[in-house]
Amino acid sequence: MAETLTPEQVRKVARLARLKLTEEELQRLTPQLSDVLKYVDMLSEVETDDVEPMAHAIEVHNVLRPDQARASLPREEALANAPNSDGRYFLVPQIIEGA
Repeated sequence: MAETLTPEQVRKVARLARLKLTEEELQRLTPQLSDVLKYVDMLSEVETDDVEPMAHAIEVHNVLRPDQARASLPREEALANAPNSDGRYFLVPQIIEGA
C-alpha cells in the first residue's frame, strides 16, 4: 500500500512542477494527493493479464472530413477584422530585434 505523503514531499513535487503553493494549499493538497496515490496503488492489484491493450475505452473512428482543395478566402475578407494590415498583409509588432 502507498505511504502517506508528507508536506515536504508535496512541496518538492510542486517545486519540480514549478508550482507555488501557499501553506494552506500545501496542507489541503497533501492528504488529497496521498489519497490519489493510494487509489492508483489499489489499481495495480487488478488482474489485467487477459485485457487487450487499447488507446480508448470505446472504439473510436476518425470523424474528420477528407482534405479537399478549394478556393481560398479572398484577401480583403481575410484582412477585414485584422487589428492592423497594409491591405496586403497582417501587420504585427516586431518581436525579434534586427528583423
